Amino acid sequence: MALRGLFTKGAPTVASGLGPFASAGGSGTRWQGLCHARGLKVAALPDLEYDYGALEPAISGEIMRLHHQKHHKAYVSNYNDALEKLDAAMAKGDVPAVVRLQSAIKFNGGGSNSVVVRFFLPSEFVVPVTIVGHINHTIFWKNLKPVNEGGGEPPHATLGWAIDTDFGSLEALVQKMNAEGAALQGSGWVWLALDKERKKLLVETTANQDPLVTKGANLVPLLGIDVWEHAYYLQYKNVKPDYLKNIWNVMNWKYASEVYDSEIA
Repeated sequence: MALRGLFTKGAPTVASGLGPFASAGGSGTRWQGLCHARGLKVAALPDLEYDYGALEPAISGEIMRLHHQKHHKAYVSNYNDALEKLDAAMAKGDVPAVVRLQSAIKFNGGGSNSVVVRFFLPSEFVVPVTIVGHINHTIFWKNLKPVNEGGGEPPHATLGWAIDTDFGSLEALVQKMNAEGAALQGSGWVWLALDKERKKLLVETTANQDPLVTKGANLVPLLGIDVWEHAYYLQYKNVKPDYLKNIWNVMNWKYASEVYDSEIA
């Protein structure tokens, strides 16, 4: 999936300078070229390709509605708000505010649509701003599909063969992801990832809304399961293993296979 498609065109452009800091001291001073930033775009809440109740009984319609309309929407709104504040802070030359806002942008946005804000101080100070909640959830919706539309049908061809090679069987992979998801303390995600460099499948977990890329620059998410309580608690209460067991009944392996094939081509 092209992640840049998750962000709208025509978005406010992040200021290319930091106002008074950009010219302070004149040309050739430590402030010259104080900030270089690009790539941040306004996010938009994606429509789902199925009705909220279409994944029942694996995931209830009430959970899907709240998860999409409340939680994911909040990530989008908070990310866009932080982006607007970042633009204003950069225009004013408010370096502390720029640094402070990076956490909100990372947590609510996410993924590979990234920007590096580069400050030229006495020693170069690089602030990475990887814009996560939005992209993680957008991948999650793609990973799900109603049973009557093929949800839960096991992968075949190249991805199926790769799973057998790297895990022994699909059942072994599911058991591994369920065990690691159940053992994850607090909130986070469990991923089936492709290491593009090694051409190998891996299972990884990430905390909170951290993107998979934090576990390796070569990792591509094929499947991601949200193990935050808001993804299951209304239906499964504190029995997270039951949620992890049942979500495979609506897993969209066709999508995962398409991503895998495009990445190894």
